[in-house]
Amino acid sequence: MNEKLFSLPVIEQISPYLSQRKMGELPILVIAHPKVRAAVTLQGAQLVAWQPSGEKPVIWLSEKTAWTAGKAIRGGVPICWPWFGPAGEPAHGFARTLPWTLSAHDENDESVMLTLVLQSNEQTKKLWPHDFTLFARFRFADRCEIELEAHGDFEATAALHSYFCVADIAGVEVSGLGKSFIDKVNNGIEGRSESGKQTYPDRTDRIHTQPEDCSVITDAAGKRTIEVHHHYQSDVVTWNPGPALSCSMGDMANEGYKTMVCVETAHISSPMVSAGEAPSRLATTIRVRKNS
Repeated sequence: MNEKLFSLPVIEQISPYLSQRKMGELPILVIAHPKVRAAVTLQGAQLVAWQPSGEKPVIWLSEKTAWTAGKAIRGGVPICWPWFGPAGEPAHGFARTLPWTLSAHDENDESVMLTLVLQSNEQTKKLWPHDFTLFARFRFADRCEIELEAHGDFEATAALHSYFCVADIAGVEVSGLGKSFIDKVNNGIEGRSESGKQTYPDRTDRIHTQPEDCSVITDAAGKRTIEVHHHYQSDVVTWNPGPALSCSMGDMANEGYKTMVCVETAHISSPMVSAGEAPSRLATTIRVRKNS
């Protein structure tokens, strides 16, 4: 799937390293730079690929996702806003299924930067009665930086719902999650983990409410480590559907759960507050390193 994105025909060459292409019904901004490749859909300002030069793909994308306007993309880094989960309709908010606009871009020998914007309109006000301006900023280099900035007067919950590629979920451990979590597979009961670590023997869906500022994904079979640095967060969400749910999902292959893990920078247990000249923010920095 990753290679397919980078071999799509160019519709518009925006700058030397940035072009617009199309996958199914969805326009995609494709970054092809000597040090990094990446791709972001205009729908949802959703990162769907990031791959530093010399590395395997870092961001997981379902081979069965529908590239259909208005339908959520399975994988990448969906922006869940202005609510997380089933707190409203549609689930995980409307930011991830509406078209955004590329408002700025810049590039140099080391990196490519993009800014996308979404503003309130008649459609959003039917779903959520607030005026807002939302910016998604990306910097692609040997690390990947994503920042969400929300302007207006309101409270919201949000997540950068990052899906990461792993070689085999059976050998994956995520650390730095803190001791307390809400277990959504187990009816939302509160649990404790003295180690702050997690493995994935089956379906996992947890909101970690006292996380450290960096979660570390150790992918034993893939012989690499992915660092997920969280900024402005109150929580970190971890998710893997496991075999039964994976088989029941139309936009995921039956074995899809084996090659992905979600570690999400989030603001759920306490809301993000945007007020006047003080926007709210949520951001993540992703780094990858090979295990010796």
